[in-house]
Amino acid sequence: MMYLDLYQSGELLKRIRAAYRRMKACDLCPHDCGVNRLKDERGICGAGLKPKIASASVHTGEEPPISGSRGSGTIFFTGCSLKCRFCQNFPISQLLNGEMITTTALAERMLRLQKQGVHNINLVTPTHFLPQILAALWLAIPRGFHLPIVWNSSGYEKVDAVRFLDGIVAIYLPDMKYADDETSFRLSSAPGYCEINRSAVIEMLRQVGHLQLDNDDLAVKGLIIRHLVLPKRLAGTRQTLAWIAANLGTETNISLMRQYFPAYLALETADIDRKIAEEEYDDAAELLEEFNLQNGWVQD
Repeated sequence: MMYLDLYQSGELLKRIRAAYRRMKACDLCPHDCGVNRLKDERGICGAGLKPKIASASVHTGEEPPISGSRGSGTIFFTGCSLKCRFCQNFPISQLLNGEMITTTALAERMLRLQKQGVHNINLVTPTHFLPQILAALWLAIPRGFHLPIVWNSSGYEKVDAVRFLDGIVAIYLPDMKYADDETSFRLSSAPGYCEINRSAVIEMLRQVGHLQLDNDDLAVKGLIIRHLVLPKRLAGTRQTLAWIAANLGTETNISLMRQYFPAYLALETADIDRKIAEEEYDDAAELLEEFNLQNGWVQD
């Protein structure tokens, strides 16, 4: 892993210190809350100084090259910079359920999962704990940690924050949720989502390139974009796929997801108070062919 070189050169420690400085008036995500998380103050994401996780376990439900035959070592972080009204993980992301731990304990969870034989460490909704994750990695490496890291995020991320991860994250797994800012604000309280999201994904691709698999069809390095189809085409699937083809390339791997159902506040929100219809997903899947995006996965 490239992060071993960063550890040995001292670059990883420099990044940890720089990332923690950003927490003094926190600007790690696009909300720029400005709270002093070093004093455990909380902003929109609900995160303070210490990392907080909901679970750390072997997960087999990710895309095939992530889960493989032995599963992905998945760590679900508590809190989120988005406030999606339909979040299916709302007890974790919005109600902030989870266990507050130290960075040492986070490193131990990573090492424990590695010992269980997982293919990678899959960090879910990790952005607001970026400094703590880097610190945990720095603690885990001298104890033998060596697995690829998957950054499984909402995609609502600052480019300068993503750059902290250059040479550390092997596989980026971001969402591309919306194609217009009015919808992103109404459904996820995410101002400026489109430009922020697209800039972040471009930076991710610059770092890791398109998806690379080993001889066992496991992900070694690269980008996979997730796109959840919403009712009434609110996700802007056509615009998003067209943008991907034109700006990232038709070889981009896309996971087109159909598991939307009205969770959390969706039942009281206009336009998203029902499951998606079969034809809505089928129409989205046909767009993959229209834009010659043949790499990736659709769901039965």
